[in-house]
Parts: sequence; C-alpha cells; structure tokens
Amino acid sequence: MNAEQRAAEVAKRLDELMPQTIQFLEQRVPFRFLVSVILSAQTTDRIVNVVVKELFKAYPDAASLAQANEEDVQEIIYATGYYRNKAKNIIACAQQLVDREVPDSMEELVKLPGVGRKTASCVLGDIYGKPAIIVDTHFSRVVNRLGLVKTKDPAKVEKAIASLLDASEHYRFSMTANLFGRSVCHAKKPECEACPFSDLCPSRDAFLKRRAKA
Repeated sequence: MNAEQRAAEVAKRLDELMPQTIQFLEQRVPFRFLVSVILSAQTTDRIVNVVVKELFKAYPDAASLAQANEEDVQEIIYATGYYRNKAKNIIACAQQLVDREVPDSMEELVKLPGVGRKTASCVLGDIYGKPAIIVDTHFSRVVNRLGLVKTKDPAKVEKAIASLLDASEHYRFSMTANLFGRSVCHAKKPECEACPFSDLCPSRDAFLKRRAKA
C-alpha cells in the first residue's frame, strides 16, 4: 500500500466513523467565528465557546469591537490565556473588517492581525466550504502516528497531507482526524486496543509494549 492508498483508506474509515457534522466552535457568523478561532490558540474550544458569549454580548460585530477598550477586552477574554496579545489582535482585526466581509482566500486572511495559516484554514473550510488542511496538535499527532507523514512541522504536514488527498477531501479529513485525536488517539494514552486502524498503524505495537511494561 503506497502513501496515497494509505491516506485514502484512513480518510475513508474516518469519514465512516465520525459524525457527518463536526464543529468545535459554536459561532456561525463569519466574523464571530474568526474571532473565536483567534482566541482558541493555546486553550480549549470549551473555554472559547463560553468566553465569546460575553465578548459578543458587549461587542456584537466588527464595528463595535473595533472601538473597544483593550483592557476591557482583556478582562473578558482572560480565561483564554495570552489575553493581552489576543485582545490586541482581535481589536486590530476588527478595525480592518469594519464594513468588510471576512476574506475568503488564504492570501487575504493571513494579512489580518492574529491570523496564521491554521486560523485561515479554519475559516476557509468551516465558513466558506473550501479545501483546507487544518494542522493542530491533534491532527498532527494522528497523521504522524498513522505514518502518513514523518514531521511535526505544521507547514510540512499541511503540504504533505494536501498532496495525498483530493482537494475535496481536505476539510473533512482535517475535522475527522482532529476528532479522532481528541476522542481515541490521545496524546498520552491512546486507545490502541480498540483502535479501528490496528491493521494500518505503525505506532500501535510500540504503545502496547510500553503499556505492558508499565
């Protein structure tokens, strides 16, 4: 089985196993979703989903957030961590999006404050339904353990996976692999015994041997 065949098989099984709709962040309005993704860096989606309710109650759109006092925003988003930098970024981002739609291209999205390729890919895939490989720690862990890539560098992971799958599968695979990493292929204690990829995973035996010695 070559790399493309392995990737296709993994994508097929994940598509069948995982829910048809996967959304980690609750906000559906493009601007609010973008802000939520910016805030999600180095924290959990659960915390973000709680925090943004208060944030958007105070500042419901780009125009209002653009005029916000930075310290007031810091106080609201404190629980997300890195709150000073995040407050600065989301206010600056809002200022650039007053009377503008959230961009629908990677080139334009990454020009916004606080927006890197991962954040841009989330917007492209979730909001605009465009091909997007979203590389976070869960996704990277899964594709590395399954032998689809041999690198932890996000840019290299993105490029490698994009080359293995048809563009129409990119976003769906990003979400199913991510959810699989959160629910089964955990960082410290992956559920190898019940893993649906037992026959494909080159990492399984090493984890099971390590567990047996513990």
